[in-house]
Amino acid sequence: MSRRVVRQSKFRHVFGQAAKADQAYEDIRVSKVTWDSSFCAVNPKFLAIIVEAGGGGAFIVLPLAKTGRVDKNYPLVTGHTAPVLDIDWCPHNDNVIASASDDTTIMVWQIPDYTPMRNITEPIITLEGHSKRVGILSWHPTARNVLLSAGGDNVIIIWNVGTGEVLLSLDDMHPDIIHSVCWNSNGSLLATTCKDKTLRIVDPRKGQVVAERFAAHEGMRPMRAIFTRQGHIFTTGFTRMSQRELGLWDPNNFVEPVALQEMDTSNGVLLPFYDADSSIVYLCGKGDSSIRYFEITDEPPFVHYLNTFGSKEPQRGMGFMPKRGLDVSKCEIARFYKLHERKCEPIIMTVPRKSDLFQDDLYPDTPGPEPALEADEWLSGQDAEPVLISLRDGYVPPKHRELRVTKRNILDARPPSGPRRSQSASDAPLSQNMLETLLEQIKALREQVQAQEQRITALENMLCELVDGTD
Repeated sequence: MSRRVVRQSKFRHVFGQAAKADQAYEDIRVSKVTWDSSFCAVNPKFLAIIVEAGGGGAFIVLPLAKTGRVDKNYPLVTGHTAPVLDIDWCPHNDNVIASASDDTTIMVWQIPDYTPMRNITEPIITLEGHSKRVGILSWHPTARNVLLSAGGDNVIIIWNVGTGEVLLSLDDMHPDIIHSVCWNSNGSLLATTCKDKTLRIVDPRKGQVVAERFAAHEGMRPMRAIFTRQGHIFTTGFTRMSQRELGLWDPNNFVEPVALQEMDTSNGVLLPFYDADSSIVYLCGKGDSSIRYFEITDEPPFVHYLNTFGSKEPQRGMGFMPKRGLDVSKCEIARFYKLHERKCEPIIMTVPRKSDLFQDDLYPDTPGPEPALEADEWLSGQDAEPVLISLRDGYVPPKHRELRVTKRNILDARPPSGPRRSQSASDAPLSQNMLETLLEQIKALREQVQAQEQRITALENMLCELVDGTD
């Protein structure tokens, strides 16, 4: 008799666990907009969730530690005149987030480390260039202040947020609505999917499609694509019979898939979240109540099913924590923030290990918050891999860093003379909004101090009366 050999993998026993009830974020009115984005973005400092808002679009930003019930008057980030469709944290500054809206604009916001006293209404910069709603945002993985947006006008625009300029506009590649856009690890290529059922690999700086595959998935419903660490393309989509399907493709040979697997029958678009350090891809279907995860390797069948995390409640959206925000002491290899109708619940993925020591094999050096390139260096043709950091001693987010926006005078196209001087946070002028917020905080602290002094005086009076009484 031949024994069945079980595939060896350190991730074979990864298990998911929902956080305890007191670690969830309660009473949040999650947006009901019908749009296939994750509605949630998270980094090692903050959790941001797109919420229902009357008369415009808004999202809420909570410090990670602020768990429990959220006050209904908690300040929001409001500025868009129509619903917010996508949000994305800057990978190089944990206090900067971009939002895209149905109102055709992109806004970039500076989030303070303290809790603001009222709604944040003034973005650092508003980017206007799309003629229809903007539904996709993605920061460049290695270049500072480079942001990609894709809109209902079938155009991809790449911006320099530091100057407010359009770096590149890709406006004749996609004949229909763009469903997803993903950078590769060094930001030299894009993988895009479109309503015309074509998967494209795009070189944005040359402005050309370097490879494409029609009907990677034959169904008409939206397809998603992401780059893997090996340079392959992982896709999710639908068969002609509306079954959900996943695929793995080699962009150098798009004729046949490396792997193609049918999953199940459901309408929910599968949102893929990929961890390059472990080569695990997590599939979260909108409206599903489960997260399935697969390991991508060089051995057949190339995409290996690991397990499924199941729960009772369906998910409205999902946030995925960067590796540097995880608890390495508990062998946590991924953390999701699952949106319900009225709350957000952390889900922790763990590799069971008996040792309390740092697990080198689970935590290779991972991309840190320092950019490898400036925007103009990337635009000129330079590429660089992400600047890596070790998680051996855990990760401590850096202090608040101001995003400095320097709008160039379009009438003066001459290059600046002399050496370029980097702008520090202390150079940045204080906006009226920041001054007002600081004044309000000072006033609130003064009131607290006065109240405490009154209380101390009252207690001293009581003490004197008691002493007099005993005499």
